[in-house]
Amino acid sequence: MTNQVPVPVGEVIELAHHLVEAWGSWGPTMTPDARRVAFISDRCGVPEVWVQEVVLNGQPPEAIRLKFSDDPVVAVRWSPDSAWLACAVATHGGVRTQVWAVRPDGTDARLLAGSPQLHAELGPWTRSGHHVIITIPSVEPGEQTRSFLVNPADAAMVPVTEGELIHVLDVSVEERLIVVRDGQRGQEFCEVFDRLTDQHHPLLPDRSTGTTEVALLRPSPPTAPGPLTAYVVTDAGLPRRQLIAMALSVDGVQGQPRTLAAREDAELENLDADDAGRRLLLSWNVAGCSELELLDTTTGQRTPLRGLPGLVATDPVLSRDGNSIVMAVEGPERPRELWHVETSTHRWTRITSTPRLPRWHTIEPTLETYRARDGLTLTGWLYRAPGAREPGPAALYLHGGPEGQERPTFNPQHQAMATAGITVFAPNVRGSSGFGRAFVHADEVHHRYDAFEDVLASADHLIRLGVADPARIAVTGRSYGGYLTLASLAFFPAVFAAGVDICGMSDLHTFYRDTEPWIAAAAITKYGHPERDRELLHAISPLRQAHRITAPLLVIHGELDTNVPLGEARQIVTTLEKLGRPVQYLQLAGEGHEYRRAHSRKMLITTMLQFLSKHLELVPQP
Repeated sequence: MTNQVPVPVGEVIELAHHLVEAWGSWGPTMTPDARRVAFISDRCGVPEVWVQEVVLNGQPPEAIRLKFSDDPVVAVRWSPDSAWLACAVATHGGVRTQVWAVRPDGTDARLLAGSPQLHAELGPWTRSGHHVIITIPSVEPGEQTRSFLVNPADAAMVPVTEGELIHVLDVSVEERLIVVRDGQRGQEFCEVFDRLTDQHHPLLPDRSTGTTEVALLRPSPPTAPGPLTAYVVTDAGLPRRQLIAMALSVDGVQGQPRTLAAREDAELENLDADDAGRRLLLSWNVAGCSELELLDTTTGQRTPLRGLPGLVATDPVLSRDGNSIVMAVEGPERPRELWHVETSTHRWTRITSTPRLPRWHTIEPTLETYRARDGLTLTGWLYRAPGAREPGPAALYLHGGPEGQERPTFNPQHQAMATAGITVFAPNVRGSSGFGRAFVHADEVHHRYDAFEDVLASADHLIRLGVADPARIAVTGRSYGGYLTLASLAFFPAVFAAGVDICGMSDLHTFYRDTEPWIAAAAITKYGHPERDRELLHAISPLRQAHRITAPLLVIHGELDTNVPLGEARQIVTTLEKLGRPVQYLQLAGEGHEYRRAHSRKMLITTMLQFLSKHLELVPQP
């Protein structure tokens, strides 16, 4: 159900602030007995760690707030011996993280790795719980990324392995075998590193390119060769992400890959397993919505897990005995909540409290399917302005990545703009994840121009639907979507009436020069090499064509962003100001690439609504 008429902008801003304050809970991690859960929640305005009991009957218990850092917490993992929580903390809110260890009661907090100048990536715990993996990316071009086993009790660091862009995905029980992913974006490869023999074994023979999201080491089922099996979520050499099993001997890979689960209409998004390796939890991405199932590795039987209380499930965690699951669930009408489900009965129970939302009707998005100008199938989520009976103001919203994906989640920004009378269309242009390997690679390097054309096709679709006035369409987006926004305004200046660039790149040469070294090294496969593809990067950089930008532009950027550095915003703003073009700039103090504090998100939505209501000429409501 929707409202019948748009709400005046002043009231929408007040409503948007209430929606931003509608905190969520996500990123759960359980104790081995599945009786307690730690998670992240922004109920106090910034993401922090909370701990509570998992209660299956009655009201959820009160959660305990663990306050050990003033910076936002971005990940938490409970040690398998229940003694520690390992937490990744965004240093000053930026992209660089520190790794902390803290007792589950909030005491004995200690910094294990990371600083304002040094990024430390939180990896998995060893199965004993005595060590946690921490990876330190290179700080200079050409240096190696290094991973360590770290003892939380004394912060002692034991080197494990190194590589150009490595991420440790799992560790065997005896800490001998390490599963490592390396390589640039879209061209990663997976290896098993044997610490005893100091040898690397390719995990997926003849499948050296693609994306490997998850790899878990578990005891093999009775019918499988070898004592261990690696369960891998990958699209390496495959049309879509699937579940692949690889048998492992004591000292390396044994046999050929076996496909355990694949779908033609979906991609495997998440995977977890019990300690025995008998039960797997699979989470499928179906055009942005989630579907769950359980897989018995002994029989191969797959059982759908029905009754998901929302459209999108994230961070599903299977208990060590395989009997229960905790995950975050959300949808357009409600923020992320933690839910528990029993694997035997499929009974769902909400286990975190939920904020009281303002009394209003959410706008349910619809999934739109349309064609790019070259015939490629595209999709997007449409938030229609309520009560609109003729073409009116509209805005495209372009997600980041490019490998991100627009999904039907709880989005105060989309809801507020649509409620104000601006129809929002959030497309998944080529390069987005969730639609197969060919689609996610379809925008790389010289195909960037095709992604530009997809933005135009998205605007065309709004016009064909009859919901957008061609003279009142804005283009907006964040990160890569902010770059696409600037590119659309510079390369197609007559199409859009206004633009909002949120932390986007304005010049790919300066982006490569100023971003974090490991981000630059990984991005080459997506955008091109800063030297070999110099002319291309120059041609597709909006700053080089800034003189063609005539539409009013709002630029928003975090003060501490080192992913897309602050200079990307300042140089486009300065250039447009010198040209006398209408440009407005909002710098968010204390924020990095992600805006994790509620007051920053309120400021962003307020400024964006005021800007678009002016330049899209919203009709004031009585």
